[in-house]
Order: sequence, then C-alpha cells, then structure tokens
Amino acid sequence: MDRRTFLATAALSAAGTAATRMSRAAASKTFVLVHGAWHGGWCWSKVASTLRGRGHTVVTPTQTGLGERSHLLSKSIDLDVFVTDMANVLKYEDLKDVVLVGHSFGGNAISGVADTMRDRIRQLIYLDAVILENGQSVFSQLPKDVVEARTKAAQETSGGLSIPAPAPAAFGITDAAQTQFVQSRFTPHPFNTFVSPLKLANKVGNGLPTTYIICADPIYKPLEASRTWIKAAGWKTSEIRCGHDAMVIAPDQLADMLDGDSA
Repeated sequence: MDRRTFLATAALSAAGTAATRMSRAAASKTFVLVHGAWHGGWCWSKVASTLRGRGHTVVTPTQTGLGERSHLLSKSIDLDVFVTDMANVLKYEDLKDVVLVGHSFGGNAISGVADTMRDRIRQLIYLDAVILENGQSVFSQLPKDVVEARTKAAQETSGGLSIPAPAPAAFGITDAAQTQFVQSRFTPHPFNTFVSPLKLANKVGNGLPTTYIICADPIYKPLEASRTWIKAAGWKTSEIRCGHDAMVIAPDQLADMLDGDSA
C-alpha cells in the first residue's frame, strides 16, 4: 500500500469511527428508574448495567426512608415527599429528555413528577405499576383484604410507622439467589405513603407518551384496579413473561424492553 492509499484509507476509517460515535450519541437516552415499595435503587443494578453498556445514562435514585436512606424513616414521609424526591433528582442533576420508569409503587412518583415537570420528560414507562388519579391513595385502590393485612402488620411491627416487607415470593421471585439478593436488602416501607393522596393538576401522564408493561407470569393481583384503569384509558401496553419484580427476575429482557419501548 502506497502512502496516498494509506492516508485515504485512514481518513475513511476515521470518518467511519466519527460517524459511529455520532450515531451512538444521537441514540443514547437518559433513563431514571424509580423503584417500588420496600425496594431501593439497588434493585435496578443489572438493568442499569446493561443500559449503561449500550451508551445510555441511567440514574437509580432511592426514595426517602428506604434502602440506603432507611435511617430517615419517619411518619412525615408521604406521597408528596416521594414525588419531591424524584423531582429533585431531575432538577439538581439537570436531567432532560428523560425516559422516566416507575415500578409498582414507583408509578405514583413518576405520575407526580410528570404533572409538574413535563418539559423535562421524554416518555413515561409504568412497569407493573400503581396508577392513581388526583386525590386517590394507594390503599383506596388495593383490595380490602390487602389493606387490612398491611395495616395490621404496620401496627404490630412499628406502631403504624411502616409496613414490613412481604416474602420475595409475593413478587414472583422463586430463584434462591434472587431471593437472597432482595431479602437481604428489603426495608420496611413508610406507612403514610399508602394512605396519603396523590395530588395532580392534570390527567395521569400529563399528555406524555406512555407505556404500561404488565408482568404477566404470574399476575400481581394487588394491581388489578390499575390494569383495569389502563385498559379503559387505552394506553399502550406490553407484557413481560415473569413475576412482578421483573428487574430482578429477568433484567436482560427488561432492559431490552425499556430500550425498545422508549421512542
């Protein structure tokens, strides 16, 4: 190869590399993954690692009183606090064009953030999540027997401060290693977040592109009211064939879905 051919080849290679980098940069997204009750940001570790490996920015905050913030547990923690937790992540990290994902109880926080910070959000993805309209509480949407059992457990274990975590099997987890992973990290959940209302000035989702992912094997029964609501609302839905804690049970498949479902 003569010098002229070598230089031409090198230039083409450099141009191709630059184009690839630009393409990846253009395709990269910012995900904020919000956990559910009794969990913390830790539950997203494998999903986050996969998405970051694809060049995406991923933030996995923990809500007040849970996980590494369990030392802040108090009766003053309600849904307003959870919404403020997540709103402050977007504000102080200066996150924009965000794919905001809420699992289970985390659906409340992403609905609240979408209500006031619509301009920072690209899309909402509800992962087997609670759907509340303005003025509704989580307990108002759960089956009566579930409400009674959780209220009794809160009184017996903490005088009404918090609700102890169910066994991992309640979330569809049967694998021994996965069971140990979550059981060693679960923390009691602030009781008042179950009884306080979600405050919304707009319709749920605030007109943003929205997807609801149903964990379909097995179905998580406490969310029946939310599944009925999204069906009536005509939201876009998809299914993942695993139990409720999809981020633990099927992290690679879930990462593919989050990446693919986000426009």
